[in-house]
Amino acid sequence: MSAHQATTAPEPFFSKHHFLLRRLHSLTGIMPIGMFLLSHLTTNSSIMWGLLDSKKHELGHAGVATFQHEVNFIHSLPFLLLIEVFGLWLPIAFHSVLGVYYATTGKGNTGAYRYGGNRRYALQRISGYVGVLFIFYHVATLRWGWTFLVPGGTKWSTEYAASTMAAALQGSTDGFTTAGLVVAAFYMLGVSLLVFHLANGLWTAAITWGLTISARAQRRWGFVCAGLGAALMLAAWSAVIGFATLNHDKARATEERMLAEKAGVRGAVDEKSSAMVEASGGVRPSKESTQNPVGMR
Repeated sequence: MSAHQATTAPEPFFSKHHFLLRRLHSLTGIMPIGMFLLSHLTTNSSIMWGLLDSKKHELGHAGVATFQHEVNFIHSLPFLLLIEVFGLWLPIAFHSVLGVYYATTGKGNTGAYRYGGNRRYALQRISGYVGVLFIFYHVATLRWGWTFLVPGGTKWSTEYAASTMAAALQGSTDGFTTAGLVVAAFYMLGVSLLVFHLANGLWTAAITWGLTISARAQRRWGFVCAGLGAALMLAAWSAVIGFATLNHDKARATEERMLAEKAGVRGAVDEKSSAMVEASGGVRPSKESTQNPVGMR
């Protein structure tokens, strides 16, 4: 063994697996994180685009009714916790850890070269740092119930999704407080930076995967990413503004009406089943008849 071989240090893990880790980092940013952000912003912005649903106006605030319907569907999914852990939280943790490592070990040169690409690189790093903090705050306060971080101590509820979200952003159930303004501003900043991070990340991912080699291909793909980013930014701002300006009492009234309607339908089914039991001499009807009682389709 030569002296050179004896003194050679082992190659660091991140350097040894640089090719694989770079692509896994890029891939997790698109799937599932990017796809979830697209779905999440579409759902949350329903507080605004739901106003276009004329049928929902019968329940009160159409945006609240639409958003509550979306929330009910999500929380009816089987194995929701497993989906969140393995399909979202772990990928976000993996992407975040690698992202912080690459950002802290990379060397920016925006001070020497003020090109657009360098500015995007710097903003990508900043949006990553702030985005991680925002995601943690968002999940901790609304999903884990850390109400001590919420102005006014509002706890988000799946049954009163819109009204409790509005109170969390406004700082109270009676309108904006100073702390509520800070939270709403942080939400606006957080969602804006996350959208940029995704749109710019999609553009660089195509280069990483060798899909856009030429400058012309990169320019065309850049237009696509910019268009997607603009659409997502509109959805993100609509969601934040929609909840930040939502009247808590009106939202709660709509949610109460939806709960009453849901309970009424369930009560009608129970009454029909009880009547069938009595008519059959105390024999409980079959599973098929209770699932689809006479007169209900």
